[in-house]
Amino acid sequence: MTKQICLFNHKGGVSKTTSAFNLGWILASRGKKVILVDCDPQCNLTGMFFGLSGVDDLESIYLGDGNSITNIRDGLSPAFDSKPIQITPVNCPPMKGQKNLRILPGHIGLSEYETTLGIAQELSGSVVTLQNLPGAMHHLFQVTASKYKADYILIDMSPSLGPVNQNILATSDYFLVPMAPDYFSVMALDSLSSVLPKWKSWANKASSQDILKNATYPLPNCDPKFLGAIIQRYRIRKKGVPAAAFQKWISDLNVKTENTLLPALRDAGMLLPEEKYAAAKSRPEVPLLQMSDFNGLIALSQKFSAPVFALTDDQLGQTGIVLERTKKSMHEFRRLFDDAATKIIALTK
Repeated sequence: MTKQICLFNHKGGVSKTTSAFNLGWILASRGKKVILVDCDPQCNLTGMFFGLSGVDDLESIYLGDGNSITNIRDGLSPAFDSKPIQITPVNCPPMKGQKNLRILPGHIGLSEYETTLGIAQELSGSVVTLQNLPGAMHHLFQVTASKYKADYILIDMSPSLGPVNQNILATSDYFLVPMAPDYFSVMALDSLSSVLPKWKSWANKASSQDILKNATYPLPNCDPKFLGAIIQRYRIRKKGVPAAAFQKWISDLNVKTENTLLPALRDAGMLLPEEKYAAAKSRPEVPLLQMSDFNGLIALSQKFSAPVFALTDDQLGQTGIVLERTKKSMHEFRRLFDDAATKIIALTK
């Protein structure tokens, strides 16, 4: 079955979207078939994928050929709007220049289902009419992945602790936690240490209920495991070392991860076996991926729908020593994402 990985942190501005996009591309370049799923109603991943300049540009994508499901909201509509039809795969366009990478486009209307899903997840054991909702998203992702024979689903999530995110993480196989070196990301680790085990506990209980096991879209009994943290968005000084102010927060994040988050995840059974991390040359207390701010490269990445490490000289629009320095940074970004992809592939075997 396709491996489902979500990127989650309820603290915003931690580069969830850019991390998903660049990791998806690098995995695809390694021969893996990858579907990016945009579950953030802001649809930033969808915009980045298509190089859109505004929300109005989404109209043509949603219209499609008029005969297929083109976005996540419409894909879930049969369950959430009680339509007398089955959930069917979403049409996932391929990435220009990277045929192994596709996207399941987001939709602002996904947020309309938040309240209904919350009610269903709280009352699903007694309200028959809601029994199909908790398993609907996972079913949609899997039938879509099956259509394209995908190896990985990478899910970009919104920065919230709402029912949609609870459902996505609890029904994923693995999760990554992006962070930024700042005070609020350190604070977020405390709440994640409390919330994530509760979500796992909910899923364990809910998936054991006959009414959900026998639903049209059964709630799967998943076992989400922590792949690692991603730290990004800091400035560097000479020799690639984070500037002192950022290094302080990076150190705090590492300490909080090791002393607070990991013990909570371990108690909840949300860590892989130690030998699995060791075999992948990864340690859960050390960021799976750590890199500086993309600076001006992110705007160009969005404009040209290309990862930060694959922009051409013409797209960069630079010359001389400036171009040389930029290409050096791009090479380092490529190396770091490639190393992260190697670890992800090993951890998810």
